[in-house]
Amino acid sequence: MRIGINLASEPFRRERAVLVASALVSGLMLASFAALGLMVWNEHQAKTEERHAIEKLEKQVAAVDKEQVGVNGVLRTSGNTETLERNLFLNNLIARKGISWTRIFNDLEHVMPSTVRLVSVRPQVDNKNEIQLDMVVGCASVEPIIDLIRRLEASPLFGGTQVHSSLPPSQSEPLLRYRISVNYAQKL
Repeated sequence: MRIGINLASEPFRRERAVLVASALVSGLMLASFAALGLMVWNEHQAKTEERHAIEKLEKQVAAVDKEQVGVNGVLRTSGNTETLERNLFLNNLIARKGISWTRIFNDLEHVMPSTVRLVSVRPQVDNKNEIQLDMVVGCASVEPIIDLIRRLEASPLFGGTQVHSSLPPSQSEPLLRYRISVNYAQKL
């Protein structure tokens, strides 16, 4: 017969599994800490490279700006000012002449309801070389105008439409008249 006597000051406990598990967890934590440190280091390196690239580009922009100031100084001299103004005027005329009236009327014909009459159209070119048509249209009732606006906005050639004003019929003009602006996708 065996008598189980423990002569130690503390009773025997099975801690080996707990120690192994805690060693594994601390190893995993150390590995994740190293991975996070590597990620932070890589991000720091990428930001440093980006800062250097930005500084290089800013130096290039400053050099181009300085060169532009010099060129503008030459262009603004008394002899060149007249030539510059003439060139700007001619470029504006060329841009206006680049608008095809045939294409404008052909494209409007495809979207214009048969009951709407085109009273006037004036194309305008903005500084981005985009064309906007300022039109006055007439019709006997409001419904065809609503249909025209829907067709203009649904067409790939025309964009956003704005109705600026409307005029009621008069003795000289029996139709309702609406002033409409629409973006037009004709390329110059």
